[in-house]
Amino acid sequence: MKATLRRCVVGLGLLLLAGGAAAVLPPDWRIQGQGEMRWFGFRLYQASLWAPGGRWQAAQPYALELRYARDIPSVRLVQASIEEMQRLGSADDARLARWKLELERVFPDVREGEVIHGLHLPQRGAEFYHQGRLTGRIEDVEFARAFFAIWLDPRTREPGLRASLLGAG
Repeated sequence: MKATLRRCVVGLGLLLLAGGAAAVLPPDWRIQGQGEMRWFGFRLYQASLWAPGGRWQAAQPYALELRYARDIPSVRLVQASIEEMQRLGSADDARLARWKLELERVFPDVREGEVIHGLHLPQRGAEFYHQGRLTGRIEDVEFARAFFAIWLDPRTREPGLRASLLGAG
């Protein structure tokens, strides 16, 4: 199990450093699903969920790729993330405040066409990449669970996007 996890993490790290998903993806990684996030009709980003064999499992490594359709300042990305984690009941105020500081450290401003990858690492936390470059790690398993729940929890604000990411939409 450890060797498989290590191969997945190394392979995905190479993929993210290359900045393109299909170019360096390990042979067993596939897109589980993809969809668009819209807000009041405005396209915000295209989301893709990558998983070994194209079969997402919450307890296994996976990656969420967000390709932005417009410029968004990091402060807005951070605030939206914290609001959604709070809405889902993921943590108390003190923990959310710590997570906000961590997100401020790893989330850059994004411009139209740019990509952020979030890598879920079970038993470790999460890594974030902007345009293929590592912006930071958050070594907190509860943070990773809460962050990726924004898109993957059944109680997500965007059930249609979740269904598309999971390949059901």
